[in-house]
Amino acid sequence: MPAPVRDVRHLGDFSATPRMILITALALPIGAVAAGVAWCLLRLIGLVTNAVFYQRVGTGLVAPGATDHPWWLVLLAPVVGGLVIGLMARYGSEKIRGHGMPETIEAILMNGSRIQPRVAVLKPLSAAVAIGTGGPFGAEGPIIATGGSIGSLFAQFLHLTADERKTLLVAGATAGMAATFNAPLASLALAVELLLFEWRPRSLVPVAAAVSIATVLRHPLLGSGALFPTVGDLHVTTSTYLLCVVSGVVSALLAVVATGLVYASEDAFHKLPIHWMWWPAIGGLVIGIGGLFVPQALGVGYNVIGAELDGSIGLGLVAGILIVKTLIWALSLGSGTSGGVLAPVFMIGGALGTLEAHVFPTVGPGFWALVGLAGVLGGVMRSPFTGVIFALELTQRFDALLPLLIGCTTAFALSVLLLKRSVLTEKIARRGYHLTREYDVDPLEVLFVSEVMSEEVLELRADLDVAAAYEALGDPADAASDWRQQLYPVVTDDGELLGLVARADLLEAGSAGRGSTPVKDLLTVDRVQTHGDQTLRHAAETMAVHGVTTLPVVDRDDPARVIGLISLPQLLAARRRDQQEARDRERVLRIRRVAPAGR
Repeated sequence: MPAPVRDVRHLGDFSATPRMILITALALPIGAVAAGVAWCLLRLIGLVTNAVFYQRVGTGLVAPGATDHPWWLVLLAPVVGGLVIGLMARYGSEKIRGHGMPETIEAILMNGSRIQPRVAVLKPLSAAVAIGTGGPFGAEGPIIATGGSIGSLFAQFLHLTADERKTLLVAGATAGMAATFNAPLASLALAVELLLFEWRPRSLVPVAAAVSIATVLRHPLLGSGALFPTVGDLHVTTSTYLLCVVSGVVSALLAVVATGLVYASEDAFHKLPIHWMWWPAIGGLVIGIGGLFVPQALGVGYNVIGAELDGSIGLGLVAGILIVKTLIWALSLGSGTSGGVLAPVFMIGGALGTLEAHVFPTVGPGFWALVGLAGVLGGVMRSPFTGVIFALELTQRFDALLPLLIGCTTAFALSVLLLKRSVLTEKIARRGYHLTREYDVDPLEVLFVSEVMSEEVLELRADLDVAAAYEALGDPADAASDWRQQLYPVVTDDGELLGLVARADLLEAGSAGRGSTPVKDLLTVDRVQTHGDQTLRHAAETMAVHGVTTLPVVDRDDPARVIGLISLPQLLAARRRDQQEARDRERVLRIRRVAPAGR
């Protein structure tokens, strides 16, 4: 039987409205301000680093371990930085603790995208202190949190919905990230994979606009070239792709270990019999001890990442980086200090790949470091597209696209099988919240009302009284009687719809002794309805908005004619079909063997 032909011209691929243009216009200045914030934070980190480790005034980014420092300075500087952060968190805002992205996600999902103004000021200051005193963190997490705070504060001064505030918050967050790394596409991918929790033009277009303007403004502020430029040709063979799978597996295992260390450290700090204000100082002591062994593990470490990706780093140093950086980053992050995760993950993944380069065949300078970087990033953050695109934009090594895709996807696949949550979402789960990062088409968006509605509708004449309705409908206690219908259309002698009577209202009138009351006097004031060519999602949203569980389905061309009823049980039909498609296995095609006659 052929499928019914419906007029679906009222439906579209997307649900965008002209208001999207307004939100896009609002996102542009947010993107511009976020670029300025990224520049200021990087300069602030440089100022603190120069003052603490080199006793000079300067704002250029320098590595804490680039030269020899007194042992007591390396040991105590992170401790002092931790004390300052603890005081800022205790007497300023506890929201500055952590690496930025989980706090941003929490604000989006649980707080209507509202962020306190003080966070916008204290977060970059705390991050500058943490990283500038040797903390092995990245600037991107605090920049994301600060850019998001600016977008949120700007939105809170306007008459906007929570979804529109979310869009502007994410616009500021990703714009700051794009300005930091000169990676607009990776920043947009991160927005889709981690922050927006939707794929809709209403949010994607404004975020893309903010990211674009931030990247344009970055060029005169911080330069337009790749953050870690690479040179030399790649000689990729079939065996290279197979080894990328192996690299992805190892990267996933390292990501699992690093994630476990972060939260084992957090659990250990929670057991300490002292106030959390002192925890960052203890984390700073761990950093200082690690810095005594491998000073290059301190700070953001862009110089070390660059050396890994151009193949100029020594084997002994890279082994020390892999071990010490992983330990001090994971253990100190669990103390509740302030700093990001991307740059440390870049360094750790690059170190793993550099070690693999001493075992795997040579492909090109820094190739295996790049594959390891993308793999660990994909495993730690569980954002494979972000990992691949980040690696490409950071190095502009676009000829490594396929190997990166293989390695990063492999790491992502194994990571999601071994761990329920990432290093970002586990923190949210520990606060009693849950989020899913799986996107699929809503089954209610696929089925139409006409496919599941009940077409056997009992109508009541307008001149019928309650007593006669009781007699016609049968025993209310009988589940098989017509009382099972939730709503009864009330029509004239000509079949014209006057309104609806709820079953509950009929029962109440009958039990109150109002048998002579005409049913037309019980009509509901707000007559909510839907049409057969509407999607089940539209019907569900209509029920939610108006607080009803049953809707009359009327003819679009003749709204006075009821053609059916739809209630919550019918909506579950789409969910059941979705579950059956995911659960039920069947063989669709079979091979038929035709034998010669007589055999």
